[in-house]
Amino acid sequence: MSLSVVFSSLAGYLLGITSINEFDFITFLYLFFGGYAMVGASNVFNQVIEKDLDKLMARTQYRPLPNGDVTQNQALILGFGLTVLGLVLLFLVNPITAMFGAISIFLYTSVYTPLKTVTPLSVFVGAFPGAIPFMLGWVAATGNFSLEAGTLFMIQFFWQFPHFWTIGWFLYEDYKKAGFFMLPTGKKDKTTALQIILYTIWLILTSILPAFFEYFGIISRLKLSPIAAVLILALGFVLLFYAIQLYIKKDDKTAKKLMLNSVFYITALQVIYIVDKFLIS
Repeated sequence: MSLSVVFSSLAGYLLGITSINEFDFITFLYLFFGGYAMVGASNVFNQVIEKDLDKLMARTQYRPLPNGDVTQNQALILGFGLTVLGLVLLFLVNPITAMFGAISIFLYTSVYTPLKTVTPLSVFVGAFPGAIPFMLGWVAATGNFSLEAGTLFMIQFFWQFPHFWTIGWFLYEDYKKAGFFMLPTGKKDKTTALQIILYTIWLILTSILPAFFEYFGIISRLKLSPIAAVLILALGFVLLFYAIQLYIKKDDKTAKKLMLNSVFYITALQVIYIVDKFLIS
């Protein structure tokens, strides 16, 4: 998952440069290692905060902290070290990239993580730091926030909901042991499944938004050819099919299939955007 987040940033960078001649390998390395350090720091702080709750869940009980392999002080040193390293590397890219990196780690560790045991809205809050990486790459390439960066942000923002709600679905019993509220209704019911369908539709529409920019006369450097838009729509319809199947069946097996397809969707979408930019458009 950490590599997937970093891949999103690198994809955003490639979309942000005007041509392959503008590609800067040093900046690319700073973004890669800086982003990876920030993701690592977020994960460390998350596990420090939830160390006692991790003991209660089967999927997390053998993590280093609950298992006693690492002390809390050692974890904190690692977390702060990765934070400083990540911010320095992202600052070397440009100050705005570092600012968004800092916002991401703050929201994830100080707002999203504590809210997981309080309200299902934690997923909505967590979608903000989760949506930053794709946009972060564009900002790293251009040095500013723009319509294009906002579009990339929205794509990954809406993607968070079908992805994490399906995880919350098939891990419902495990999350329940720790008192985590991950589903919008708190239950594996049709209302939750319906919300997954609705956010999947929003995701699909947002994903092809760049194809409409030129049609409506909106000046944008983020292009999407008709061929790429059709491919993304096809991926979206597969995702929507599994979302509808979850509404019908309401079972863990379908939820897991939807989650795996959501991972494939966001990765394939980013690859299509890049290929379309350099080989088709």
